[in-house]
Amino acid sequence: MRHRCRVPKLGRPADQRRAMLRALATQLIRHGQVTTTQARAKALRQEVDRIITLAKDGSLAARRRALGYLYDAELVGKLFANAPERYKDRQGGYTRVVRTLRRRGDAAEMAIIELM
Repeated sequence: MRHRCRVPKLGRPADQRRAMLRALATQLIRHGQVTTTQARAKALRQEVDRIITLAKDGSLAARRRALGYLYDAELVGKLFANAPERYKDRQGGYTRVVRTLRRRGDAAEMAIIELM
């Protein structure tokens, strides 16, 4: 039974899942969009929205939490400089998940996740 279990397992142990989501979040913030499976994109959306909300706050504690999560310190500085102006009118939903064609090898549902 998986009733009320909100963490998508993604077929990985907890440490590997956390590292994969951190890497995907770093790449999404760096490049603006990432192509991945639909399940990973939906799990990544929560993490990226949390980081952008921290960047909109802009406090020192929020910056340190973001530095502890993302892999690139320069990227955190750029995010905290640009996010308050870019997302000032938006109360959430900073990402968009667009479904694409299925992957050729195993027919997995693919998606592009991009920043709004």
